[in-house]
Amino acid sequence: MKLDLREIIDVPGGRLSFAQELSTERLGSPAILSWDSVPDAEGVVENTAGVLTARGRIQARMTCVCDRCGAEFKAEKALDFEAPIVPAGESEDPEAFELEGDWLDLDDLLETVYILDMDTKYLCRPDCKGVCPECGKNLNEGPCSCRKKPDPRLAVLEQLLDK
Repeated sequence: MKLDLREIIDVPGGRLSFAQELSTERLGSPAILSWDSVPDAEGVVENTAGVLTARGRIQARMTCVCDRCGAEFKAEKALDFEAPIVPAGESEDPEAFELEGDWLDLDDLLETVYILDMDTKYLCRPDCKGVCPECGKNLNEGPCSCRKKPDPRLAVLEQLLDK
């Protein structure tokens, strides 16, 4: 969606509100199995003394698979953002979003903000123990019965203990 900012560009103190659902096409990740609610954003573009800034919040609910143990879990994401908006070619700030004439590409801004804040690992809980590399048991459900293999670098020392 293109947002027309003509009415606030030259008006210090001007505000323009927006609300939009994000397309999940570019927001995918192998760990996201499905979207329980499409990511939606709401916010405002403000002109503060001639400087345009987009502020808002993006929220989403999804079903994910844990990167450590493989269990499915529900996750919620709430992201507050603030992004500078500049006329095309007037800034070298990599965090600024450029206007196309008097228009702001809101899809690009919202998708970029969301993608840059995506998790690199999706975990069912912060202390997820994963699975046993030998038998594949989920270690969050309890210990497995596998005997731990000794560190091969210490095998010589183990031979001394056997004697």
